[in-house]
Amino acid sequence: MSTALAFDKTIPGQFTLDSYKKYFSDFLEWLKVAADSHTVASLVRSRAHFIDEVLQALWQHFDLASQKQLTLIAVGGYGRGELHPFSDVDLLILTGAKLSPLQQEQIGKFITMLWDLRLEVGHSVRTIKESLSLGRDDITIATNLMEMRYLCGNSTLFNELQLEVSKDNFWPSKDFFQAKRHEQQGRHAQYHGTAYNLEPNLKANPGGLRDIQTIGWVAKKHFRTRTMHELVAHQYLTEDEYQELMECEAYLWQMRFALHLEAGRNENRILFDYQPSVARRLGFGDDGKASVERMMKRFFLTVQRVSELNDMLLQHFEGSILKSHSKFKVQPLDDSFEIQGHLISATDKAVFARRENILKLFWHIANHSQIDGIHSETIRLLRQVRRRLMGDLQDYAGCRQLFMAIMRHPRGMDRAITLMHRHGILAAYLPQWRNIVGQMQFDLFHAYTVDEHTHRVLKNLHRYSEPEFAGEFPLCTDIVKRLEKPELLYLAGIFHDIAKGRGGDHSDLGAMDAREFGKLHKLSEFDTKLIVWLVEQHLLMSVTAQRRDIHDPSVIAEFAEKVRDETRLNYLYCLTLADIRATNDNLWNDWKGSLLRELYLGTQKAFRRGLEKPMDLRDQIREHQTEALRLLAEMGIDGEKISPLWSKFKADYFARYNPRLIAWHTENLLQHTDFTKPMVLISPTALRGGTQIFVYTADQPNLFARMVAALDSKKVSIYDAQIMTNKDGYAMDTFVVLEQNGAAVTASSRINSIKTALETYISNQLPPERNKARPNKQLKAFHVPPKVVFLPGKNKQRTMLELAALDTPGLLADIGQVFSQCEINIHAAKITTIGERAEDFFMISTRQDEALSSEQQSQLRRVLVDQLTHATEG
Repeated sequence: MSTALAFDKTIPGQFTLDSYKKYFSDFLEWLKVAADSHTVASLVRSRAHFIDEVLQALWQHFDLASQKQLTLIAVGGYGRGELHPFSDVDLLILTGAKLSPLQQEQIGKFITMLWDLRLEVGHSVRTIKESLSLGRDDITIATNLMEMRYLCGNSTLFNELQLEVSKDNFWPSKDFFQAKRHEQQGRHAQYHGTAYNLEPNLKANPGGLRDIQTIGWVAKKHFRTRTMHELVAHQYLTEDEYQELMECEAYLWQMRFALHLEAGRNENRILFDYQPSVARRLGFGDDGKASVERMMKRFFLTVQRVSELNDMLLQHFEGSILKSHSKFKVQPLDDSFEIQGHLISATDKAVFARRENILKLFWHIANHSQIDGIHSETIRLLRQVRRRLMGDLQDYAGCRQLFMAIMRHPRGMDRAITLMHRHGILAAYLPQWRNIVGQMQFDLFHAYTVDEHTHRVLKNLHRYSEPEFAGEFPLCTDIVKRLEKPELLYLAGIFHDIAKGRGGDHSDLGAMDAREFGKLHKLSEFDTKLIVWLVEQHLLMSVTAQRRDIHDPSVIAEFAEKVRDETRLNYLYCLTLADIRATNDNLWNDWKGSLLRELYLGTQKAFRRGLEKPMDLRDQIREHQTEALRLLAEMGIDGEKISPLWSKFKADYFARYNPRLIAWHTENLLQHTDFTKPMVLISPTALRGGTQIFVYTADQPNLFARMVAALDSKKVSIYDAQIMTNKDGYAMDTFVVLEQNGAAVTASSRINSIKTALETYISNQLPPERNKARPNKQLKAFHVPPKVVFLPGKNKQRTMLELAALDTPGLLADIGQVFSQCEINIHAAKITTIGERAEDFFMISTRQDEALSSEQQSQLRRVLVDQLTHATEG
């Protein structure tokens, strides 16, 4: 414990306001000089001692010492004897009886004098009974009273209050612990649960001084300790951990002390304006951003250590104070780990000698939703092994396999990635991540360090797949449901900013890191290329949307040229949205969202008009075929039978369907013997977000209309549709359907009923009429007038039709009915539903296999608009 340094001047013998102001000014100058050669711990105690002497002199001056029923008590931080240059001076004036008018006047003059001296004073005048009553109702008051220190006046009153406060019935240890933990949780929530804000509050941020004080308060209450070091004797801290905690506190104190001197007031937020001068005062240099980066990087590493120690110790306290650990049922996971209540715990102190167990810990967290934290003893083991690591965790093959398993796990980006970030495992795994831990971003657009921003990007990406957030960004939710490999999106998120702070273009450098990662982790060439491209171009969409006229067709064409295909567009849109939202909680707005959405939809339309480049799909087609063949081989299907069947399929088929679906189709087509009858496949479980229906049948007029009518008769919602024909003139149509409550169709009776309806409508060529569905009340709030646009296409025998309308029940059946009435053939279609809006594309022709004339287009447009307007109004 540092002792206070002696100020070399004495209090003015003759009292005047000016003489005391001069005395204060001299002390501040002395404090600034002393800061160059003495510890902050000694200086904060020197200021507390200085204020003690001033208050005691003023107490005498205003004749309060003669009032036998008054006591002046220091509380809060001042009660601990710790005052930074401009910290609040918290006082309790304890009275043994009701104040007389004279006493009220004297106290008023005393407090006014303190204000005149520019002291920030927090004071209260209370009896013992009032103090205890308020303290029992308010944990903050109770905590201040626990740290009270006698200054002057009636010591008997002080001793009596101190005795009452120390009794167990004032605040029982259990209640005190729960209240302080709740208080900390509320404070953390105000800072969005992170200390990695670019203008952090040194006192209140997670991992800040308050978190250290919370440990001390709980220890003082439960263990009746006077110092933090006594926790070592109680075996709650090791000596090394105690020294680490004191080292962290010392650095935070240095920053806070310097910040007060630079700001000239009680300021705990290290704002951008103060960061360069504070860095200079602390000896980090005077080279602008570089010196600030050095200071803040150390700060963020410090608060990470404090947060970890705080988490570990409060868990220890919980077990001792609440006796909660004895209530937990232990659930074994494997030889190395078990679940105790809601925490995962290592079963052996040497568990992390096998480095892959570090990653297995977090895989278990992803795999068991009831786990929401790591046991304190396991945190201690993790901290110890983390410091002994030689090299990177990614150097171990077992770690690489588990890391990718976490990336691919549906809950990998939930609690697991957050705890990996919080406990430094991402930094231990990826050397590039270590470079961005605590890395500043010098602009008002970003609110977080690079690592915390990236962590938030990953959390945003994960939200797209969480049911409770499905309505937040429904387009992203729909896209992610259809992504074959969401882990590629997460890996792009990890690397998109990982090269910031290194100099050079962070997108290019990050792409190089992503390429090396792909090679080391044996990702396919196609997957690696996609991640690399996303990292290289992760700013392309936001820059285009916010800086270009996205309603200019040439801008859309230029953007589409860079994106190349719809797969990349889907990934890029989801990444861009998550990236922008993770920069600053206050800067995201609907306007930005609408710009990105319009750019996405405009580019999607451009691709569906023929801008997609076949050459760019070759790698994907090859990969899909190779994987599908492997799956079919596992089923025992003869490869020689596959080739003749696949030769009938167009390349488009292998690009649009994933290997699992290709294998599913192929297996059943090889078993289907009578091709005069339609083959209808319905997935028994959800695939890619819904129930998949695949129809293989000879193409015929009005086929699309009959199929959607059949589905409409079964009251399922068509979520997506792909219409294509093979080289032999067979339709290969896919529908993704959901029940009207949004769930996949799973009941076998429902599946059989839908299958029968499709087979009947197709084989018997029933008229494409449908039952009128009940109107959706939610759609009444929206107005999307039907719009039909005919687009120029390369194929002179085909007409491209783009249709936008309100997504009313039975919309596709209405469209199909119109096509049937107007004798229109459909050769390809892509159905997209985005919230309340349906945007569908059809490649059509006349029954004579010719493109529609201008007159025919006008007639079709008129009939479609009339039909859809009537359906909406009805």
